Amino acid sequence: MALMSSGLARPHSSKIAFLHRALDATVILISLTIAMQVTHGLDFEPRYAQAGVWSVLLFLSIGGARHMYGSWRVVPIQEAIAATLITWFWVVVILVFMAFLGKSSSDYSRAVILVWFGLTPVLLALMRFSLRMILNSLRSSGRNIRTLAVAGKTKLGQQVVNKVEKTPWLGMEFIGFFDDRLAERECRHAANDAQGIGRFGELVELAREGKVDYIYITLPMKAENRIVELVNELSDTTASVYLVPNFFVFDLLHGKITSLDGIPVLSLHESPFYGVDGWVKRLEDIVVASLILLLIAVPMAIIALGVKLTSPGPALFKQRRYGLNGAVVEVWKFRSMTVCEDGDKVVQAQKGDMRITPFGAFLRKTSLDELPQFFNVLQGTMSVVGPRPHAVSHNEEYRKLIRGYMLRHKVKPGITGWAQVSGWRGETETLDKMEMRVKYDLEYVQNWSLWLDIKIIFLTVFKGFINKNAY
Repeated sequence: MALMSSGLARPHSSKIAFLHRALDATVILISLTIAMQVTHGLDFEPRYAQAGVWSVLLFLSIGGARHMYGSWRVVPIQEAIAATLITWFWVVVILVFMAFLGKSSSDYSRAVILVWFGLTPVLLALMRFSLRMILNSLRSSGRNIRTLAVAGKTKLGQQVVNKVEKTPWLGMEFIGFFDDRLAERECRHAANDAQGIGRFGELVELAREGKVDYIYITLPMKAENRIVELVNELSDTTASVYLVPNFFVFDLLHGKITSLDGIPVLSLHESPFYGVDGWVKRLEDIVVASLILLLIAVPMAIIALGVKLTSPGPALFKQRRYGLNGAVVEVWKFRSMTVCEDGDKVVQAQKGDMRITPFGAFLRKTSLDELPQFFNVLQGTMSVVGPRPHAVSHNEEYRKLIRGYMLRHKVKPGITGWAQVSGWRGETETLDKMEMRVKYDLEYVQNWSLWLDIKIIFLTVFKGFINKNAY
């Protein structure tokens, strides 16, 4: 689109970004001071001052890269706090790594460092929550209000208005729709009806008079000429103008705006695990899988012996599954059947399946047959949390029947997943059941966060191992 060419589109930068950064830096340094006082009563010595400065620089740099310092109006508080905690996590990792390389870890009190590392994210979260509550209260009571107009009486425009009306803490007052084509037919104007229809000329005039702060353009994507003309006229005003493209015509999977050497592009089907988030996910996998393998080493040896003693054949069963980006990987399981099927046609296990051994039935019912897959996680072919991998033959069958099926492979397959803890584990003898499993898998990919993974692991521990649908 012409208005987005030549690198003119750029992220919004809030006027309070500097204050936001200053508050973060202050909280980090205050937290370090508290940690030094409550543990050893230490003064702010040079080596700790250096660590504090490094932590501030790292936090502000990583936070800036994660767009933490934009406008507070449109970011949910839980997302803001989650971004803060993840940013501090990476600051801790980098500081520990720097101390290790510089062989300076012995210069610092472990008690001070542990208290500082643990106290800082709590204080940062409390600061953000408190400021947000104060701002929300002011906006809900009618203070710090900004006026909002929508250019385009469309379904998308109504969605914008509904969102604003349901979230008064955004501090936006909707003053009306403006649309030339509809105005010609309805003969109603925003000046006479707060929810009415005005013409673009009226909108531009209101903006020039300073009576509208935010303008959201929600015209159809095909109306490029009308959009460009309106944007050019609004450039003679001080209103903040936002284009809301009708991306709902696409089935977006973790869609986001990016650029190709300055050319803005929208990702439609993308993995959430590029960049920093990919490092977080991999570190999570390594830490969780390593800890679990240390805990289950002896039980796994006993299970392997049980498999060997109760039926002839190998203890482990390897089956080809689709992994990240559709690449074929070998997934390990304890053998639970008298056969090791991995051909062009694999029949799903069913209730009363004669191929399942008595000991194998116990393993499948309790999910203990999946334990060897933690080695797959360490190999990097699987994750602890992600869509469950299906046999290659099942993938080839269902990718033809379920739209978007292969998009679940934009991430690594997991030992447990959102679909499994939501009740969609076990046999999928009907297409409807597989569609529901895929639906939850895609929800996971679209909404991934470190906290969602922790939630799924927690739910797996308490209700995900044993399932009546697992045969």
